[in-house]
Parts: sequence; structure tokens; C-alpha cells
Amino acid sequence: MSRFPPRPGILEVEPYVGGEARIPGVAEPVRLAANENPLGPSPRAVAAYRDLAGTLHRYPDGGASALRAGLAELHGLQAENIVCGAGSDELISLLVRAYAGPGDEVLHSAHGFLMYPIAAKTAGATVVPAPERNLTADVDALLARAGERTRLVFLANPNNPTGTHLPEAEVRRLLDGLPEHTLLVLDAAYAEYVEAADYTDGARLVEETGRVVMTRTFSKIYGLAALRLGWAYCPPEVADVLHRIRGPFNVGVPAQAAGLAALGDQAHVRDSAAHNARWRAWFAEQLARLNMRAEPSQGNFVLVPFADAAGAAEYLKSRGILVRRMASYGLPGHLRITIGSEPDMRALVDALQDCPK
Repeated sequence: MSRFPPRPGILEVEPYVGGEARIPGVAEPVRLAANENPLGPSPRAVAAYRDLAGTLHRYPDGGASALRAGLAELHGLQAENIVCGAGSDELISLLVRAYAGPGDEVLHSAHGFLMYPIAAKTAGATVVPAPERNLTADVDALLARAGERTRLVFLANPNNPTGTHLPEAEVRRLLDGLPEHTLLVLDAAYAEYVEAADYTDGARLVEETGRVVMTRTFSKIYGLAALRLGWAYCPPEVADVLHRIRGPFNVGVPAQAAGLAALGDQAHVRDSAAHNARWRAWFAEQLARLNMRAEPSQGNFVLVPFADAAGAAEYLKSRGILVRRMASYGLPGHLRITIGSEPDMRALVDALQDCPK
């Protein structure tokens, strides 16, 4: 027995393990395991980051005022209802910490982002996964499991790792069916990649209902994963609570400056989205040529089934290519593969021709 036992739930947490980034003996592996932007960040963001080298002894603006104003202007939102964090991961954890604990339930779809159950268990709340239908969140299954103890529902839309999305009508049906005391958190980390016409990131639902929080990130299409920067759009009372419990300087000066500069380069965002759409479609065509398939995706990745996914991952690794295994998500027969650069995608398809399928 430990002399210092942690709070209930913490020892049930399986620590989050990100996508692999290195292969021994390979100087520059093809990194397709972490859903990173192959075009990198905007040059404006890089310049803003470099310009701060001489001011690292200064504390950041604790409220990230300029960044919140920039987000509000770009998206047509209310700046006072935006909360910035060290990646959307921090905001997910803060939401659970604020609204769920022992005796409460946190509901999510079965193959949702791993940070949802991790955050819930850390807070001592009960995790309730709802079965999916065709690798897509099932509104009826979620509603069947929502009750008096349900404090939070997390819905990644599009979902990581499946790439599927719920149309706006289904999101609204979910919200309408949830108990009034339940907060719906729409994780829109991949919103900028979506091409589906029936999609909503949830921002308007925040304003219309006061029962929704939308979370977003700079780690994906903005290419700022190393800086850990995310944001949430909240009802006023939720924003007030998150500001009370977040760290006073939770977003560093370089992250704020680079994020604001990235917002000003929407051409880079459009180029990144166009690159993703082109090579995601190309990859699906190449898989079909190899008698393989990718699950439909609205993200910057695809989920690919294999008869021996673990063996396929090891084979690709032997060819210098890193992809993400999905056993921890309850999908041991799939690999999640990021849409990379043109050379990366061509190298991947070449390797797949001889890969165990």
C-alpha cells in the first residue's frame, strides 16, 4: 500500500501515449502517427515566435486578450466568452474538473478521444462510453445512457480517430434530448478540414442554447502542436468558471504571439486544407487500387482496417514510416494514418504494396 494514495480514479488511468516520432537508426522517419500539418505553421507564426527570443523573462498576458480578440474577429464570436488554454487537452481537463466528480458521469462515444475518459477518471467521475454505429457517434445510444448523473457529454466532431462526423441536425437532436443540467462539449479540433455541407462546429449552439461548449486547437491545421495552444467558446457562466480555475499564466507568450500571427494568415489555412483534401482523396484511390480501403474521413487522417494491424504497423516502421495503432481506442484491427506531404504519401503507398494486409 502506498503511503500517499491518490484520489479515487487516478490509478485507473492508462497514461496517454502519443504517436511515435522516432525510429532507431532512421534520421528522418515519415511521421504519419500524430495528425500533424505536413506544411508546418504559417511563416508569420514562425516569425512572431522568433521575435520574442529577447523577452522570455516577461510574464504573459494572463487573459490572452489580444489572441481572444483575434479569434473573436475571425470567427464572429464574443471575445469575453473565449477561454484559451495549453492545448484543448487542458480545457477538456478543466471542464471535467469544474463540473464532474465522484458520483457524476461523463458520457462519450465508444471510440472518442482518449482524453475524455482520462480527464473523467482523474476527477473521480464515472466514465460512460456509448456504442457507435458504423464508427460514428450514435445519438440514440448516447441519449439512452444519459441520466440524472450525467454532467458532461463529450462529442468530437469530426471524431478522432474514426474521422466520421455528425451533421448539424443530429447534433441538435442530441442536445435537445439531453437533461437540462448536462453540458454538451463539442470538440471541433479538426473543423477546418471538414468538407461536408451539413457540418457545424457548434459555435452558434453555444450562443443559442447556453448549454454547449466548443473547443478548438491550434495544433492541427495551424501547425502549432509544439506550443500547446487551444481555446474554448463557452456560455458566459462557464467561461467565468474556467477563468477561475485555470492557471493564471496558462498560455505562454510565444504561443499567444504565434497563434495570433497564424490567425492573420488564412491563406496558409486554406492551402493546408486544400493539400489535405487532395491527398486524402488520392490516398483513398491508391488504397482501392491495392484492394484496401479507408474509412470515410473529414479529418487530416484516415482509419484503415488490416487483418493484422500490429504486424502492418511494424512492417511500415521497418520501412521508416510511423503510423498510429488503435488498440487503445478499442480498434485493434485498424491503423490511423495522417495525411502527410506528397513524398510521404507516395512512400507510404509504395510500402503498402508489400505490406501484410
